[in-house]
Formats: sequence, structure tokens, C-alpha cells
Amino acid sequence: MDKSEKEYILCASVWFDDGVVTYHHQPKNIKSGFVVSGRRHHNCFYTVSVFTEDPKSKASKSITQGFLTNTDRFVDRKEAAKIAFEAGQVPELYEQLISEHLY
Repeated sequence: MDKSEKEYILCASVWFDDGVVTYHHQPKNIKSGFVVSGRRHHNCFYTVSVFTEDPKSKASKSITQGFLTNTDRFVDRKEAAKIAFEAGQVPELYEQLISEHLY
């Protein structure tokens, strides 16, 4: 990626931080747990539910809803709102980004 390219939001994501540090191919700023991405946040939860009865129990430490960026970073809803506004993806600066703001 050209360093002059602005960071922008790619898709909705949920970070399931279960404390495990051995998951491979995670966003570059995720040190433990795993991130699941989809069109909307409910798609992420559904994907995890395919592998476990209760997706919320899979991440015993925390679950954070956010977004994946083009620079391979997971960001929470608040940071995503700022990125999306600065990238021209949304017409106003929201307090928190929701996927419906984007598409």
C-alpha cells in the first residue's frame, strides 16, 4: 500500500479476546484472541455460532465490536467513526460508527 493512501474502513468486525495468543493471520494490532469480519456485526456473531453454541462464551475475557481497515488494523466503533469521516466514507462525524452508516 502506498503510504500516502488514507486509511479507510473495509468491513464490520468483532474481536473475541479469549486470551489465546496462538491464532495466526489476525489484524496486525491484535495480540490475543481472534477477529471475525462480515458485512454487518450480526454476520460475525453468526459465523462464530457455527462453531460454538454461544459465541459470547467463546471469548471469556471480552468482545469488542468494531471494523477492519485497509491497513490491516482492527478498530473500535469510536475510532472507526473518525477514520470513516476523514476518509470521506460518511458525510458527518458520528460518535460511533455502525455498519449502516457505510452501506
